[in-house]
Amino acid sequence: MLEIDSLEDIAALRESVDVECKLAQGRDGKGALPKEFWPTYSAFANTQGGDIFLGVRERSGGWFELAGIADPQKVLDDLWTGLNNPQKVSANVLSTEHVRIQEVEGRSIIHVHVHVHVPAAHRKQKPVFLNNNPLTGTFRRFNSTDSRLEPERVRRMLAEQGEDERDARILPGFGWEDIDLDSFRIYRQMLKDARPGHPFLDLEDFDLLKKLRGWRRDRSSGEEGLTLAGLLMFGCWEAIQEAVPGYFVDYQERPEPKTELR
Repeated sequence: MLEIDSLEDIAALRESVDVECKLAQGRDGKGALPKEFWPTYSAFANTQGGDIFLGVRERSGGWFELAGIADPQKVLDDLWTGLNNPQKVSANVLSTEHVRIQEVEGRSIIHVHVHVHVPAAHRKQKPVFLNNNPLTGTFRRFNSTDSRLEPERVRRMLAEQGEDERDARILPGFGWEDIDLDSFRIYRQMLKDARPGHPFLDLEDFDLLKKLRGWRRDRSSGEEGLTLAGLLMFGCWEAIQEAVPGYFVDYQERPEPKTELR
């Protein structure tokens, strides 16, 4: 979370993939939450988080100066009202510790820190979208701009919401003996080639499998074992067929939206 304590700090701000500044003066000049706030909120929440400063004016040349907000509480009220309105935004990822009013040179600015920590259940939070429509109201942050995501990419995010629980399911009766060791060694070598200094490379095979979520222990039940993800990634073909009888690998060539990648 960026700290802004002086005019020099504001002048040093630069909009980027995780920093955005908005004037937030409103028609009467006393302060209002700008409508452009919401695409940035969605974009930060769907990317890597970031900092939004309200009450800061952009000058030509890309540098900023303090403008202040005469009625910051009104802006905060509008912010929390929108965040808790499911018709406005699909998820509120902010808590009170993420939003604060600061005084610089006797004038108030509002610092909104939009931060999404990505825990194991992060897929269930995404996409964060606006106006009750994920296909038209989902944004991602690219450099210093908020870009509306193509419907195809939004559908992928929606499809991924339910993948965690299925992949993390512990398979009763399956264990280390169902792992294809050649596949596991090839994966380790690929990891070494791509990330030679990765700390996982120092782990024994079983510990590496646990780090990769291929082996899991359920804290509530005490159950422990090979997960579906671990079996599909490293398992012997016979074991995969027993666990998932309908499993079939279908290779398709599909272009990425608006790119040359395949």
